[in-house]
Amino acid sequence: MKWLLNLFPRTLLIQTSILLRPFLRWYYKGTRFTDPIDGSQYRKFLPYGYEKTRPNALCPGTLSLERHRLLWVYLDQFTNLLTEAKTVLHVAPEQAFYRKFKTLPQWDYTTTDLESPLADVKADLCDLPFENEQFDVVFCNHVLEHIPDDHKALQELYRILKKGGIAFLQVPLNQQSEQTEEDPLLTDRHERIRRFGQYDHVRYYGKDFSQRLEKVGFTAEYIDVGAKLSPELIQRYALPHGEWLPIGRKA
Repeated sequence: MKWLLNLFPRTLLIQTSILLRPFLRWYYKGTRFTDPIDGSQYRKFLPYGYEKTRPNALCPGTLSLERHRLLWVYLDQFTNLLTEAKTVLHVAPEQAFYRKFKTLPQWDYTTTDLESPLADVKADLCDLPFENEQFDVVFCNHVLEHIPDDHKALQELYRILKKGGIAFLQVPLNQQSEQTEEDPLLTDRHERIRRFGQYDHVRYYGKDFSQRLEKVGFTAEYIDVGAKLSPELIQRYALPHGEWLPIGRKA
């Protein structure tokens, strides 16, 4: 898995995984793990990781990772967002959510990305072709760590979000570090993997990520979803332990 992730571009991996998903769902069928996104069950999840491979991380059927399942549990069990009429923008749409979100009849759902085959609108996150205050909800998960000018990207996300709206902004977050680690001059692939966790990442956020959100106008919040769940559910869903869910609200 680590070899595949580091060798092939993301767009090719997405296209290939779409074809393999039905076979993987059948082959790994079982009862040990459950994906809360669609309720499907498996005897094991697949390992995943660019630098360190995490066991039981990738769901064979939905291709959800721990962070996807964590976000879904929060949306499904602790909010009404999945059942309310909303205008929604999904940046760099993940396969784990794409089909599910697209079929929600109460959502006016739009996807955007520069390269993804799942994108409705091909656009640069730092120059989005949307009106001011157009969306109630924005999903931008594990994208900002790829963007050299993340301040400009956050400004754009804040601009297109309606007042009272919410942005889900998951990033690689070192919860033990006060400061974000970044080096705009670093281009070495292996050194980026070592320092930032992935060859195409330009930073590894610290707890000051909330300050970056607040700098553009968001009210920042970290939610510990796992603290709201039983250990049995965390194990069954293969959720990350103690991982915060960062969100930004527009007052």
